[in-house]
Amino acid sequence: MNLAATITLFGALALIFLAGLLVSRRNQSNTSFMEDYYLGGRRLGGFVLAMTMSATYGSASSFIGGPGVAYNEGLGWVLLSVIQVATGYFTLMILGKRFAITAKKYKAITMVDFLKHRYQSKWVVLLSSFSIVIFLFSTMAAQWIGAGRLIESITGLSYHSALLIFVVTVLIYVTVGGFRAVTLTDSIQGSIMVVGTIILLIAIIISGGGISAIMNDLQAENPNLITPYGADGTLSPMYVSSFWILVGVGVVALPQIVVRAMSYQNTSAFHRALIIGTIVVGVIMLNMHLIGVFARPILPDIEVADTVIPLVALEVLPGWLAGIVLAAPLAAIMSTVDSLLLLVSSTIVKDIYSNYIQPKAPVKRIRKISMTVTAVLGLIVYLIAIHPPDLIIWLNLYTIGGLEAAFIWPVVMGIYWKKGNKYGAIAAIITGMISYIAFQAFYPQPFGMHSVVSSIVLSLIAYVLATYSVKDKQTVSDSLT
Repeated sequence: MNLAATITLFGALALIFLAGLLVSRRNQSNTSFMEDYYLGGRRLGGFVLAMTMSATYGSASSFIGGPGVAYNEGLGWVLLSVIQVATGYFTLMILGKRFAITAKKYKAITMVDFLKHRYQSKWVVLLSSFSIVIFLFSTMAAQWIGAGRLIESITGLSYHSALLIFVVTVLIYVTVGGFRAVTLTDSIQGSIMVVGTIILLIAIIISGGGISAIMNDLQAENPNLITPYGADGTLSPMYVSSFWILVGVGVVALPQIVVRAMSYQNTSAFHRALIIGTIVVGVIMLNMHLIGVFARPILPDIEVADTVIPLVALEVLPGWLAGIVLAAPLAAIMSTVDSLLLLVSSTIVKDIYSNYIQPKAPVKRIRKISMTVTAVLGLIVYLIAIHPPDLIIWLNLYTIGGLEAAFIWPVVMGIYWKKGNKYGAIAAIITGMISYIAFQAFYPQPFGMHSVVSSIVLSLIAYVLATYSVKDKQTVSDSLT
């Protein structure tokens, strides 16, 4: 165990934990319990909105899995990852003010809530809820696993003990604090992520003897490591380009990101979030993946790629500083998993229980059920994460693609195409979800691209054909006129 790193890491974790609890006690608003618990009362400022989007998007894959793949593949994976720089900009620009205004008019608290009011269909709600629960369980498991491996690498504890410590910490402050606690801790965590990334990059360049020396070492080991095509030449231009859809434009359909685009306070906050969010994501994504590549000459024999970041941080930094820097990936994981927990919880409580099981349930009962469901979900994911795969990034990318294929057209067309109806939305969700699972199982790279591209195209065709094929008198939403 590295004692100094362990103390500073858990010290940072404790500060974030206390901040979340304090803000949940101080900031009680006059909005309803569910609007406050799941959406922070729609009062996020520009900085908080930018940081919570960046921190939520920056997950275990960005800080643990992605740099691990970059360690194996070289600069080709860095090129692929920088696509994510414009993710925050794309998301806010595509959804835009129109989405936030429409969601507020509908009094929507979740993405499914928005779809319910837009399409006026029970089946759209049930299909959306089912898709979210299925795919996000895998995403949450990936975050749990990343945190367990990170704490295990630093403290020397067993994987299962490290996992248990992380799960208990997150469950307490998410269950008690709700969305407002999550967004405040996201702001702290986002700041730690930026500073920690820069410190680690500088330290690893110095330790490697400078960028030129590192490049020479990489070329001497395998010339492909410094080309755009990957260590074995498998990163084709078509495949890399398709990642523009998966981790760029397609992110607009992720429920955990969509809910943030309906929670900002005013236009000024929206514009400020556009700029800050793009800069923060750019700094984190580019530099963390460069760190993964630059770590190879310094520690050339790492077997489990997910452990590259904690091991190289302990190698090139003093123990106490490594603990603080490694709070960055832990912060990213915390901010992603707490948001996902709230999202799945709100899907079950708000979209299913309150809509179809007990619409007139008192606030006290809703509060109790919301907290209980959040805690139970966390425990279920903990059980899933007990037996982890070798590289968590593939688990994370799989679920991201599934959600994008199911939701991108019901959300985007629901905002901008008045003729779009519930039959189109149902057809798009079913086609996107089934085709994506089928492609992943039997034909993972159709036409040399990631399968999410083909699934999104099929989903769009299904949406348009079903809308034109089946008339619906309630299709045109008054709020879109």
